[in-house]
Amino acid sequence: MSAGVTLLLFGWLLAINVVTAIAYAYDKLAAQRGGRRIRERTLWTLCFAGGVGGAWLVFFGMRHKTQHRSFWVVQVAATVAWVAILVWALAGGAIWGPA
Repeated sequence: MSAGVTLLLFGWLLAINVVTAIAYAYDKLAAQRGGRRIRERTLWTLCFAGGVGGAWLVFFGMRHKTQHRSFWVVQVAATVAWVAILVWALAGGAIWGPA
């Protein structure tokens, strides 16, 4: 994987994690105030799109959705997937040697 693609991937991850953390925090505050909420499916999509770090930060930092089994499943699955993607990217896109 080229340096440009790797840089783009890390730029995406930075941006999506900030957006995800803001979305989770907004939803938590809306829940406390009785305001308009963000759909769970949207939060899951943000998590799978790469926002796992932001999701975990608010998940534990603000104790948001910690009682929902579905969020544990989604966040663990997304974390495993993104760790695998990052390992692959950092290994140059070829973990098992040249094709």
